[in-house]
Amino acid sequence: MSSQSTRPIDTSRPSPGAPPGTPSTASKSKGLLLLGLSLGYFMVMLDTTVVTVALPAIGEDLSGSLSGLQWVSNGYTLTFAALLLTAGALSDRYGGRKVFLTGLWLFAILSGASAAVGSMEALIALRALLGVAGALLLPTSLAIIAHAYTDPAARARAMGAWAAISGTALAAGPLVGGVFTDTLGWQAIFLLNVPVALISIVLTMKYAPVSVPKASKGIDLPGQVSAVLALAGLTYGLIESEPEGWGSPQVLGGFAVFVVAGALFLLAERRKETETSAPMLPLAMFRNRTLSAGLFAGLLVNFGLSGVLFVLSLFFQEAHGYSAFTTGLAFLPLTLPTAFNPIFTGRLVGRIGARKPAIAGFLLMGVGVLIQSASTADSTLGLITMCIGLLVLGFGVSFAIPPLMTAIVGSVAKEQSGIASGALNSARQTGAVLGVAVLGAVIGGGTSVSSGTRIALVVAGVVLLAGAGVVAAYIGRPAQKSA
Repeated sequence: MSSQSTRPIDTSRPSPGAPPGTPSTASKSKGLLLLGLSLGYFMVMLDTTVVTVALPAIGEDLSGSLSGLQWVSNGYTLTFAALLLTAGALSDRYGGRKVFLTGLWLFAILSGASAAVGSMEALIALRALLGVAGALLLPTSLAIIAHAYTDPAARARAMGAWAAISGTALAAGPLVGGVFTDTLGWQAIFLLNVPVALISIVLTMKYAPVSVPKASKGIDLPGQVSAVLALAGLTYGLIESEPEGWGSPQVLGGFAVFVVAGALFLLAERRKETETSAPMLPLAMFRNRTLSAGLFAGLLVNFGLSGVLFVLSLFFQEAHGYSAFTTGLAFLPLTLPTAFNPIFTGRLVGRIGARKPAIAGFLLMGVGVLIQSASTADSTLGLITMCIGLLVLGFGVSFAIPPLMTAIVGSVAKEQSGIASGALNSARQTGAVLGVAVLGAVIGGGTSVSSGTRIALVVAGVVLLAGAGVVAAYIGRPAQKSA
């Protein structure tokens, strides 16, 4: 039996005109593997964007309040963010192929179940379970890519293609979700995941390398539980601050849970490191400046993107009276660049590094959101301004995310790629939770939907511009020579 942790991608199946094992056959196998992995992430992103457009219809059908709709969105992203770290560790321990396939099967089954719910509570619960399945997909797909593409430039191009294929979910989600919501009902949007998951399962089973399980060191249960409680407490406090008030016992209790559970998480991880055990998130990794700054920047990206999507979806449908389909059309200037520009960004990162493209991405995102904040009036000029702002924001997203992924995965040893990618995506989804919660509270506290939307967009724009400063200061700078 081989002692290697992975076997090479199977090249025994010849392609037309190429003998078995030739470079063209191996390249085709890698391409199909990349497609299968990208479809998994596509499904995760599709679920986010489709649900965003359908929120008003869900609220009307299930008698949901603003805070209930925030929980429909955040029920998914909360468990998604909290479990990504464990999913990354599971990928390193059991192998990306096995964990990725488990996530695909769960996502398909739970998506089908979500189409049959009849209450807001049941939908929120299933959304939380879908977040668990989604958490198994992201870090494992990145870890498999890191093992399959050992050359840094090739890896950057592969991640750019991965982001582009998955980015089409942002383009397709709002529009397709609007069509399904207006014609078949919001329940149908969850059924979109099932065929995508099945295709990804077939490609992954055929082409993904098999990893030999590593020696068991146990699951970091204290770290996992405290992480979930910390994020849940913070999310609850932020979401309930608008209906209950900042000084209410419920809100203060949520923030107290966040502080206590966060402290317990840090203590649990530090204790496991001193015991040479297997912490969910080794704190020693944060000595890496690129990793630390990249995780914070990833949080800021999704704070702006997810928060803006949530706010504008409500604004378009409640303030302007758009249908779900028209709302999907309105989002096209934002989502279309994410479907093709990451390929260019991946190649650009392979040539010049991650720093400059990431800075440009954050600047474009911040400027785009601030332009959007000036377009809340229902007029021709407001419509033109809205399209320009969303287009700039879309290009910013597609410039910012691929460099962050490449910089973080490339800053750690290969055996830590699962944990690093899990940490990045956990930070991004934590940002999504905070973006929906904070900007939702801002819009709920406004004197009108329009005024609340304008203030929320200004807040998001300032946060994204701050992200450009974080990248410029800490990512990709040459090490300073000692005096």
